[in-house]
Amino acid sequence: MKMLTTLASSLREFKKNAILTPIYVSLEVVVDTLIPFMMKFLLDCFDQQTGNIDVKSAVIYGVIIVGLSLVALLFGALSGAQCAVASAGLARNLRHDMFSNIQSFSFKNLDKFSNSSLITRLTTDVVFVQQAFMMIIRTAIRAPLVLVFAIVMSVVIGGAISLIYVFVIPVMVFLLILIFLKASKYFKKVFKKYDVLNRVVEENVSGMRVVKSNVREDTEIEKFTSASNDIYKLFSKAQGIIVYSGPVMQISMYVCITLICYFGARAVVGDANMDVSNISVLTTYAMQVLMSLMMLSFIFVQVVIAKASAERIYEVLVERSDITDKENCVTAVKDGSITFENVSFKYSDTAEGNSLIDVDLQIKSGETIGILGSTGSSKTTLVQLIPRLYDVSQGRLLVGGVDVRDYSVTSLRSAVSMVLQKNVLFSGTIRENLLWGNPDASDEQIALALKISASDEFVDRLGGLETKIEQGGANLSGGQRQRLCIARAIIGNPKILILDDSTSAVDMGTDARIRKWFAEFMPDTTKIIIAQRVASVSGADRIIVMEGGRINGVGTHEQLLKDNEIYREIYQSQTRQGGDFDAKNE
Repeated sequence: MKMLTTLASSLREFKKNAILTPIYVSLEVVVDTLIPFMMKFLLDCFDQQTGNIDVKSAVIYGVIIVGLSLVALLFGALSGAQCAVASAGLARNLRHDMFSNIQSFSFKNLDKFSNSSLITRLTTDVVFVQQAFMMIIRTAIRAPLVLVFAIVMSVVIGGAISLIYVFVIPVMVFLLILIFLKASKYFKKVFKKYDVLNRVVEENVSGMRVVKSNVREDTEIEKFTSASNDIYKLFSKAQGIIVYSGPVMQISMYVCITLICYFGARAVVGDANMDVSNISVLTTYAMQVLMSLMMLSFIFVQVVIAKASAERIYEVLVERSDITDKENCVTAVKDGSITFENVSFKYSDTAEGNSLIDVDLQIKSGETIGILGSTGSSKTTLVQLIPRLYDVSQGRLLVGGVDVRDYSVTSLRSAVSMVLQKNVLFSGTIRENLLWGNPDASDEQIALALKISASDEFVDRLGGLETKIEQGGANLSGGQRQRLCIARAIIGNPKILILDDSTSAVDMGTDARIRKWFAEFMPDTTKIIIAQRVASVSGADRIIVMEGGRINGVGTHEQLLKDNEIYREIYQSQTRQGGDFDAKNE
């Protein structure tokens, strides 16, 4: 019930349309069930014995039937229009509500869902829920009403003959439910296969250049074909079972019609109150009864399919970020000082071990800090805690002398700019991408950011700030993407700037120039540089060496060369045992 209430809350401005739909459907059903009844009076205008026709009465009843048909058509059109608006509106709002909630997720929340799964929930799952909603507010109202009205009218006209339904309908309902229950288990499995298909498409499209450069087109086609075939097989099995509903429906219908004709014919001979017109009307009502049952069966299948989709949508809607603002939170970051107090961290409550262990560290505002370490040493994990992308598991982390959990998330992240390992540019112009860092930035601020990041030279060459960037920055080199991401990060004049291996694709000369501009134009900004190259951090005020989630050493380049074995090994491996590296020149 809670799930239905949550999904229904997305109707909002379309509640009126959702309410009007069943009202119009009910009126349509009332008129529809009157038409066969009026047909009886029309048929009675023909004297079967003499062949005479009461023309005046026939015309009157004919006009009434045409009028009822037009009224039914009107109500049907109105219900269809209202249903379309309500269902499309629900789908739109569900997508909006899910997408809005996803934007509030912390990294920990996002870790619960794969990208492909979120895409499936925003697209395919919403479509299934939309289709089910359409059937519920229209067909699910119409079918039971038609069923009840048709049976009542059959009893009124046919009397004991209507008992035929008592024997035929239960058998038909039992067989249909059996068929659809067996088919529904295949529909439930199909959504995970949609996730796989979307993941294959997402990976292939985003990595198209890698696929082509490694001549792996055939392999990717094979992966896509396999995922697509899995969906095909599941749907084929489900539809192969559902197809039996047709024969069951047809057999039930013909059995009812045959029995009505048989017992009706006997009644005509032995009962003056029964005639051929009654049999004709009873046959029409029999078809309405059985078609209503058929539609109810289809609704049952659609609801079963949509239930799995609704649950997946509900999971996204009710997911709440584990990172929220406290009451009376701090809204201003004083400076870029950072203090780790016995900080430990693990990505999941169920994880066996910590990714960070007992980290104690103090960074002064305006310092340049380098971080070095082997792959998996938790360098990225360390810096992700600063803008509160994750919360510490133990200990405290202070920025500007205040626990990061006491800041408003917006204020903290506005003061901490971070260039992640995966550089992401969005489709649009260079200017539009840069303004992500500060929507109100002036042309002078943009120009300065481009200069500091050493992007000005290639931006001018490409055609200026209005140069179009393809999705993901596909029309730029790796180094150009990295430098634009750095420019985007510094354009907001942050208190803390974090570069997570963000100059790996930049040549060493440009890397040195960027660090020089940092020192000259951003002296008060705390700069944290994660790098694989010793040259990128050798000029830092202090260098942190990470190993196994712990701080193995802290010091200047010269101190670590002398005292830290890990740093010395990295240095020697990159400089041919130290023979051609000059830290001062770098």
